[in-house]
Amino acid sequence: MKTAIIFDCEFLCIEGSQRRFWCAAHDPDPVIAQIGAVKLGLEGDFPILGTYKAYVQPIDRFGNRYALDPFFTKLTGITEEAIGTEGVSLVDALSGISTFSGGARLWSWGKDELNMVAISCYIAGVDGPIPARRFDNAVKLLLAAGMPVEDLAKTPSNKLADYYNVEHPPLQGHDALDDALSVSYTLQHLMKAGKLRPELFEVV
Repeated sequence: MKTAIIFDCEFLCIEGSQRRFWCAAHDPDPVIAQIGAVKLGLEGDFPILGTYKAYVQPIDRFGNRYALDPFFTKLTGITEEAIGTEGVSLVDALSGISTFSGGARLWSWGKDELNMVAISCYIAGVDGPIPARRFDNAVKLLLAAGMPVEDLAKTPSNKLADYYNVEHPPLQGHDALDDALSVSYTLQHLMKAGKLRPELFEVV
């Protein structure tokens, strides 16, 4: 079965980082602390075929592990304990999602491969194991399905399924896997409704 991978990342911040574009002296580098991904079937009933989730040890440019700010933990639910007991290196996490993908294209709500993956690899001094040509922006798919541009601009990934009134299990916003699921449930819904053609995953 043809598949697409929908993924999301959570990356370090403190209160106000986004407004400052992470440019204050006390802002951490926006490196990845969690990756989540969903394998979405593009045939039949467009099933969700599997999920992937990894906590990533966030490393600064000197090779030291960042401590998590309480604001970040409250926002994402990611704790020091989770990072300490389950966290893997950035390379291992990216290698894991590459294996999980099985060669399928990886879609995020926006450009997580630039805003998070590329920055994290640069800070860690490593080469990303997945080439840029394998990533794409899921916003294109929603645009093709008829979602108004003004709504696209103000709807985050964790609110997308609710925007379309898609029934789904409870999801936690700012959890990488749950945010990827929100996008996946929406794409699944639109394909089932005939509003999004599966072949667009290969041509947009």
